[in-house]
Amino acid sequence: MSDLSKNFKVNLEPTINSGQVFLWEKIGKKWYGIDGDRVLVFDNEQKFEKNMKYESSFFRFDDNLLEISKELGKDKNVKNALKLYPDLRLTRQNPFQCYVSFIASSNSNIPNIKLRLKNLCKMFGKRTTIDNLDFFLFPSAHDLANATMSDIRKCGFGYRAKAIKSASISVVNGEINFEELKKIDYHKAKEKLLKIFGIGNKVADCVLLFSLEKLESFPLDRWMLRILQKYYSKKFQISTKTITEKTYDRLHENIIEYFGCYAGYAQQFLFKLERDLYGKKWL
Repeated sequence: MSDLSKNFKVNLEPTINSGQVFLWEKIGKKWYGIDGDRVLVFDNEQKFEKNMKYESSFFRFDDNLLEISKELGKDKNVKNALKLYPDLRLTRQNPFQCYVSFIASSNSNIPNIKLRLKNLCKMFGKRTTIDNLDFFLFPSAHDLANATMSDIRKCGFGYRAKAIKSASISVVNGEINFEELKKIDYHKAKEKLLKIFGIGNKVADCVLLFSLEKLESFPLDRWMLRILQKYYSKKFQISTKTITEKTYDRLHENIIEYFGCYAGYAQQFLFKLERDLYGKKWL
């Protein structure tokens, strides 16, 4: 690990607008984000200090981005993305919020996911005021486990309401323990997540990457398959626009073998690059 003081840099715009987080909005010159029971507030000129422990953790300042960039820059496509988005960071999110958010993200787009999650916070979360602005914190696992299906559906989740409630119950009853998942290896942690109703390979990999310390996670969806087909079709033998459960693990292992233990960073830079090339709307 390097001295944190050398590593306190983040490019907010691409980091927030890279599909990792949903409950963020820019008001004036500041970004406001909900992370569990906190509201995080940042501006692009902000200087981070060692005593800002929560903020440092959220932007993973304990990761050596220079070392990671050097390693991943061996690939020409990632190297191009690194140049376009210097200091783009992976986030270390509140695990329960991340878990619910990506369950809610299934077969949807970012603007709709954001709207539904904001509705969920308004319905079940605690209200707080920052800079004379009102925000609603993310509800707890107990809040959502005890919520009615009807109220969760009112937030716009439709059939996903059942998965959100069921997943919340799994946290309350101890079937899912986020601290335990951080400590065990990638494969064991993913196996536990995949037992939860509403969680498939892609959602599990997002939760593992963005909140549970598994930097080798490489979430695969249609966007990433498009990227792999475009730049790595021969290397990874991609021939379809969809991926079956059976081939997901095989492809993921090949990706790890190529990109290494920081594959999750490679995924994030490539995902941001391709979404921007297609002019897709972010937050």
